[in-house]
Amino acid sequence: MSSAPASRPRPHVPLSVLDLSPVASGRPPAAALRESVDLARAVEGFGYHRYWVAEHHGSPAVVSAPAVLLTAVAAATSTLRVGAGGIMLPNHSPLQVAEIFRALEALHPGRVDLGLGRAPGTDGRTALALRRSRQALAADDFTEQYAELRGYVEGFAPEHPFAGITAMPTGVPLPPVWVLGSSDHGARVAAELGTGYAYAGHFGTLDPAEPVAAYRSAFRPSAHRSAPHALLSVAVVVASDADRAAALARAATLATVRLRLGAPAPLPTPEEADAHRWTLAERNTAGRLGEHLVVGTGEQVARRLADLALRTGVDELLVVTNVHDPAERAASYELLARAWPTALAVTAA
Repeated sequence: MSSAPASRPRPHVPLSVLDLSPVASGRPPAAALRESVDLARAVEGFGYHRYWVAEHHGSPAVVSAPAVLLTAVAAATSTLRVGAGGIMLPNHSPLQVAEIFRALEALHPGRVDLGLGRAPGTDGRTALALRRSRQALAADDFTEQYAELRGYVEGFAPEHPFAGITAMPTGVPLPPVWVLGSSDHGARVAAELGTGYAYAGHFGTLDPAEPVAAYRSAFRPSAHRSAPHALLSVAVVVASDADRAAALARAATLATVRLRLGAPAPLPTPEEADAHRWTLAERNTAGRLGEHLVVGTGEQVARRLADLALRTGVDELLVVTNVHDPAERAASYELLARAWPTALAVTAA
């Protein structure tokens, strides 16, 4: 029996969630954290595979505290894998990251993921506050930091300056690692290190098939992963009818446009987005964002995502949905989950 081409989606391509914890207009920013925990409970019931949270800093549009939020999400769920999508490694001490994620793995064995990114996740001034020096801000030493992170769990060579320093608790592995990226550089790094790879399709400008193919072709098996595993994040808005989905998507687009133009703000309601007087710059930016957002009914969106999985050959899709009303946000994920098995089966046939 011949095997299926590598570019075809697996029979059971999972759907997972990437939660940016958006701040909604008219609600306090702290509510975003509680809403993330509630959403995690909901999507676990819908059958989603992973729940990743992101790291951002200094923005009124999102709340970011990955380690804290992951602890709450893991405690509120029982089968969902939870992880960072991701931890921006240059913002942190590798020792601290090793300690945090070893502790999470000890508390929730077999359910934790560690996604690592290189970007600051913020503007230049806030990045300087995080990294504390312009030298650290300009450094390009992700590979060295990753090796140090591993060393605190697996040990250093005797001559290493940090030999003998161990991330507690011992006896617990570092969770599975993915390198994140929105360019082909991340694909090359993930392949070289033998980690998983997650392409940020919700804002990256490349055709995702290209970095995914580059990652697969250059992948070097490591002690931690024997075969490549590629995730693709996709921005999605689903509603029971296409008109409502479009209205929700306009609000999400306005929030993204403001971010791209350097004026991030809380996620507006559809009514606020409809009343907004769009500037020419906003309209032009919105026009360039169309390909980054998949909008429609559950069946429409599921078909497009199944086609995307087929074309790119990814192992898994991470769905990003920013909707003002928590109930409508959860409904978007539920409608997609219901339509996914049929759409995937039809596309893979």
